[in-house]
Amino acid sequence: MKSMKKLGVKTRLTIYSGGQMEHGTLGKGVATLMRGVVETGSLNAAAKNIKMAYSKAWRIFKETEAAFGFQLINRDGARGSTLTQEGEKLLVTYEQLEAEAEALVSKRFSELIR
Repeated sequence: MKSMKKLGVKTRLTIYSGGQMEHGTLGKGVATLMRGVVETGSLNAAAKNIKMAYSKAWRIFKETEAAFGFQLINRDGARGSTLTQEGEKLLVTYEQLEAEAEALVSKRFSELIR
């Protein structure tokens, strides 16, 4: 029998609005795109970095913004994109919660699996 010491655990965090988690949620994919916008100044470049079509990235942001009721990114045509204040706050919050949840769940998993 294989040892359970090699097992791991991964959490998934989703932020949603209005009690529905169908469309317009903020999870790992949207957060990765948002982080890419911060790092590259471009939604197109952020999408390319994760091998996603720009049109899909654009659609995902439009759905999420519609569900949340506010903009996540400012689009400035050829000059690129930046996160809005709300987008920045939401990204920082998401990344902090994700790190805290991952640490807590990993610790607890280790305690329980012994």
